[in-house]
Amino acid sequence: MPEPKRIALLIDCDNVSHNSIEGVLEELAKYGMVNVRHAHGDWNSPSLSGWVDRLHPHAIRPMQQFAYTKGKNATDSAMIIDAMDLLYSKNIDAFALMTSDSDFTPLVLRILESGLPVYGFGEKKTPKPFVDACSPFIYTENLVVEADEKPNAVATRKAKGRNKLRGDTSLVKLIRTAIEQTSEDDGWAHMSKVGHYISNNSSFSAINYGYKKLGDLIRATELFEVEMRNDGKAMYIKDARK
Repeated sequence: MPEPKRIALLIDCDNVSHNSIEGVLEELAKYGMVNVRHAHGDWNSPSLSGWVDRLHPHAIRPMQQFAYTKGKNATDSAMIIDAMDLLYSKNIDAFALMTSDSDFTPLVLRILESGLPVYGFGEKKTPKPFVDACSPFIYTENLVVEADEKPNAVATRKAKGRNKLRGDTSLVKLIRTAIEQTSEDDGWAHMSKVGHYISNNSSFSAINYGYKKLGDLIRATELFEVEMRNDGKAMYIKDARK
């Protein structure tokens, strides 16, 4: 059994809310073990009080960065240096950057050049260049589960979004292209191959559309045929137009 992927999570506490950290860690658990957890910021600032309560329960190490000059973001520089130190250590297999700041886009590109994936997490205000550079990128608002939201309310919210899925031409084109590029001669494509193609060519994440899995999203569009094979262990999909 292969060793789990070692992931370094670097958090820009100045530019992202603490409310989604549980969801971020749960999502990263799908990819490997988050053995490095660094939260960058000026811990003397009252604005980080919400983060303080999240550090110990989730074994996150606070990285103090004083704001030496007013108007300058010292946290960005410290986080970039931290990332490069980890990159050169060669003890990390992947990075996760939790920030809504596009200034980290060059850092993402540099890490990708070294052959390591970068998982991005940020609020919906995050500029598109940073979103597009990561693979995948997940909006943190979609990782916050309201304590009083009942299952029926969740189902209703997803049902209302189905028409939007079918009307999202970019999304539909992405899925259709992935199926076309990975399908056999009969037009059927294995879900894992479709997922890999999409992750290698975009910052797409099904979570941003309200679904935990790509397969669930594809079913919801009702634009594709779905067939379970190998006693229900393998999912195959096909463009319903063909």
